[in-house]
Amino acid sequence: MPETPPRTTSEASLPTAVTTEAGLPTAATTAPPDTPHRSPQPNRHRRHTVGVALCIITILLAVLDSNIVSSATVPIVRDLDPAHGVDRIPWLIAAYQLAATAALPLYGKLCDSLGSKNIFIGALSTFLAGSALCGAARSMGELIAARALQGIGGGGLMSVTMVVLHQLGKQGAAEEGDGSGGSSDRTVGGEKGGNLGGVIAGAGMALGPWLGGTLADHAGWRWIFYVNLPVGIAVLAAAVTVLRLPATTTRHRIDFLGAGLAAAFSASLLLVAEWGGQGHAWSSPLIIGLLATVVATFGLFLRRQATAAEPILPLSLFANRSIRYGFAIQGLVGAAMMGSIVYVMVYLQVVRGVAATSAGLFLVPMAVGMAVVGLASGRLVATGWSQKTFVVSGTVFASAALALLTTLTPDTGLWTVRAAMLLMGIGFGQLIGQLIQLIQDTAPPRQLGVATTGVRFFQTLGTALGAAVLGTVLSRVYAARGPGGTTSGIGRLTGAARRQAVTAFTSSTDVVFACATAVMVLALILTTRLPGAARTQKT
Repeated sequence: MPETPPRTTSEASLPTAVTTEAGLPTAATTAPPDTPHRSPQPNRHRRHTVGVALCIITILLAVLDSNIVSSATVPIVRDLDPAHGVDRIPWLIAAYQLAATAALPLYGKLCDSLGSKNIFIGALSTFLAGSALCGAARSMGELIAARALQGIGGGGLMSVTMVVLHQLGKQGAAEEGDGSGGSSDRTVGGEKGGNLGGVIAGAGMALGPWLGGTLADHAGWRWIFYVNLPVGIAVLAAAVTVLRLPATTTRHRIDFLGAGLAAAFSASLLLVAEWGGQGHAWSSPLIIGLLATVVATFGLFLRRQATAAEPILPLSLFANRSIRYGFAIQGLVGAAMMGSIVYVMVYLQVVRGVAATSAGLFLVPMAVGMAVVGLASGRLVATGWSQKTFVVSGTVFASAALALLTTLTPDTGLWTVRAAMLLMGIGFGQLIGQLIQLIQDTAPPRQLGVATTGVRFFQTLGTALGAAVLGTVLSRVYAARGPGGTTSGIGRLTGAARRQAVTAFTSSTDVVFACATAVMVLALILTTRLPGAARTQKT
């Protein structure tokens, strides 16, 4: 018989074993010799697009619920406990953040051990269960407990979803490298997807109070929580059927002792930030005891991470220059960003007499700036721009915005405030997404989960400490410059005393913004220490 010439890959496709997420081979098809091979790329592309959309919706739900309650406390208290509910408002607001922060380090290790899809589904289910219980609460105690459960799920969603987005991007890059035409996948799931996650998180942080007030005014406060259910259930069902992520084949030991120490440290620190100087003197036994707990648990946590076989926050991560500086910058950004949002809202309501719902609309320019610039920077990084460029530029813009806010007076035009918020959005829009992406790109693949949750952990701690320090600065400066009394009594003053109080309060907020500007300048200095070639390389 004549010898048959060998087929090339262009003439025929050899049977190929396709591996599912569970690691099981599936049947593969063989194209006829004269039929061009049909790539499964369109299906993969749709799956990636849907996966990224699910992540974005999930991030928005988690971030909105972290601060959506703050503007709806009055109707909640009026309905559940009009007599004593006001005294429990701090716990209502803090329960979500405390639970979310305490669970963050554990989520990272669970992701690396059990697979991000499994943890994503578990966190989303916990979040939805907490949302349902919040909406059905019949007392302040029930609502606070349900908010804590919701926070456990929400903390996981915020960090685990970033891991999922990054893995979707890696899949797109791998398909592009295989020659299957996956460049659009890389854009949908890679730089643009990870950056978009950070941008949505920032926009949700800005719009949460406004949305909470609107729902409470027009639909009832319970819908703040019930609205999560149809959206979340749809995301959950789609995640189970659509998400295809790398299976974890190596099981790791979970450092539950380290997770417990991290939870005790972060919860104690957040309580100090929440209570210190605000209802409890810094020299009170309660605050001193909490500070002692912070120091003790932090020391024990560091010792545990240095000796544990598989720590939940490996100290070796800090040997990586990008991660070390990235964590510090993220903490500083969290402090400056939340402080700026809170005290702009306070200025508008106390000094300018703007209603709470209307004051929330001043955050819209910030959200728009974050979304537009964040998406643009993500696209430019995908074409080869350095991530460091945008991280440095973002800190410059944010510093300029905060410096502009230091010039506020009782008569400053409100368009100046809107311009400052837009400028701030332009700055934070570059920072939030690109900083997370930079850390993910430089983290070892086996530690992607702990690196991502580490970013969120430091941001949360920075936010809490920033709010506490800036709040103390405001109170101390106003006490020195005002007509007497606290800032909460300004609304009851009249005549010359009120004018003096408003002037003193405005100058006090200027000092607060000056402190926030100094924080951002420090972040700017640290950004210049980042490696210059920090960007995602094309495969």
